[in-house]
Parts: sequence; structure tokens; C-alpha cells
Amino acid sequence: MPGQWFRVRAPLSRRLRILLAVFSFLLPLAVWSAVSYVPFIWHPDMLISNPGDVDYLMPGMRVKKATFALEIANAKANHAAPPQGIPCNPVYLPAPGEVLKAFYTSFTTPPRDQNGLWLHQSLWQSIQTIFWGFVISSLIGVPLGILCGSHSGVAKLVEPFIEFFRYLPAPAFGTLAVAVLGIYAGPKIAIIVIGTLFQQILIIANTTRKADFALVEAALTLGTRNLRLLTSVIIPSVLPDLYRDQRILLGWAWTYLIVAELIGATSGISLFITQQSRYQHYANVYAAIAMIGILGLGTDLVLAALGRKLFPWDKAAA
Repeated sequence: MPGQWFRVRAPLSRRLRILLAVFSFLLPLAVWSAVSYVPFIWHPDMLISNPGDVDYLMPGMRVKKATFALEIANAKANHAAPPQGIPCNPVYLPAPGEVLKAFYTSFTTPPRDQNGLWLHQSLWQSIQTIFWGFVISSLIGVPLGILCGSHSGVAKLVEPFIEFFRYLPAPAFGTLAVAVLGIYAGPKIAIIVIGTLFQQILIIANTTRKADFALVEAALTLGTRNLRLLTSVIIPSVLPDLYRDQRILLGWAWTYLIVAELIGATSGISLFITQQSRYQHYANVYAAIAMIGILGLGTDLVLAALGRKLFPWDKAAA
């Protein structure tokens, strides 16, 4: 059975696909758990349980093992009570159990600030930013990309500038976006648009060029021209691939979310992550990051299932 997994383009059963998908998450989780719970694998710090006669140590404090060993040696040399502790990982690497607990407490613990937002409110702000940024990007990018892929004249006019602009980092426009659109949602949406629009035009154009030439030639022979050729032949022939492109580009939009939300007035899940890291609540930080991944993956799975319903003839979506 395992030998069949690595055959080129080998069809896999539904059960095997699910099994491999589960293992793709279990394997890194197993490594993380081993690093967190098996002391001899890493654990470079010591968690102080009893400071002994060392003045600056306190229960719950973390120190490097070398420092801990030095303090024990000094205490013995001075006939003082040595500190006691257990091996642990740095504060920035919480154990999986702590992160799992944070998933629950992050939604049930009220914000520290009086005017702060609950985690679900922060998530909703982030979802709105992604939604409007990607919708605006798609309303411009998809039609323009299809035109570039269908007409050589449009491509030669548009694509050189797009090729230039796509190398410019979207966050570099943050200050300008704030100056034009204010400090709230506007510049954040603008960064999502800038980060995805120009890539989107080129990807959609490239996909459109892959339309079956035999179909286009047959349509031309039958007298189909211009807009009708575009809407009745070219777009339907590449529609499943265009849909798949949009799924990939939506993931691209999520990668710009944190940078976008830090521009102007910090908001959304980025505000929550910033606040939790300020108090060194790294389990909550990991939980928030994982929530972004869960939201993104969940959205993609829903879109993939919808794509199989919309395009049942598409073998690539099977």
C-alpha cells in the first residue's frame, strides 16, 4: 500500500486521501508534542520552583540552564540553599495543551482594556477586511485578466505596467493609504487589494490563454466573434481553472492580513495578537495564529466542495 502513495499521478481512494490528510497534521503535532513534553529533547531553560537563597530568582521564573547551574554552584560554595527547578522550554514555545486551552479561554476571557474587543469580534473585523479587499480585487482583476488573456493588444498595453507594479511590496503603500483613506478600515482593505490585484491579473490572464485552441478555432469557423466568442467559448472552457485560481489567490490575501491590520489603527486579529504578546501570553498568540489557519483552510474546503458541485466534469477538482 505505501508504495502506491508515491507513484506519479496515481489515483488514491477517498479513504486513503483522508488518512494522508490527517497524518499531514498529526506528524508536525507529534514533533511539537515531543519537543514540549520530553525533557531531554530540548528544554534549554529551567522553571524555578524554589529560589532558595538566590535573591533575584522567584517561583515561576525561567532562567537558562547555564545560569541555573552557576547559581547552584555559588550557593553550595557559600553554604546557602540552592535553587530548585524543572527543565522547561522558553516562554515563546508553549506546549500543545496550553494552546488548546487557550482556544477556549480566548473566547471566554473578557478583554483587559475597557474598550477592547472580544476575540470573536476581532475575528469578525479580520474577515470583513479580507472579504472586501478580495472582492474589490476580483471585480477589477478577473475581467482585466480575462481581457489580457484573450486579446494580445490589451495584454501588450496592460501587462508591462502590471509586471512592474507586482514587484512593489504592498506594505510600502501603507503610509500613503493612511493619508488618503484614513486610519480605519480603508487602508487595510487597500493593502489587501494592492497585494492581490496585480498578481491576480497575470494569473487569470495566463489561465485564460490556456483555453482549448481547437474550441476557439471551431467557434471562429462557425462565425462566432468578439464578445460572444469570449462569453460563450473562452470563459466557459477555462471557468474551472479560473475558479481554482481564485481559491489560491484568496489564500494569498490571508497572508497580507496581519500586515494590513497593523497599518493605521491596529484592529482585528492582529490587535489581539499584539495585546497578548505584550503580556507574554504566547499560548493565546499561537491560538490566534492557528485560528487564522483554521478559518483559511475551512473557507478553502468549502470552496473546493462548491467547485466540485459547480464543475462536476473537472477532473482536477476530483
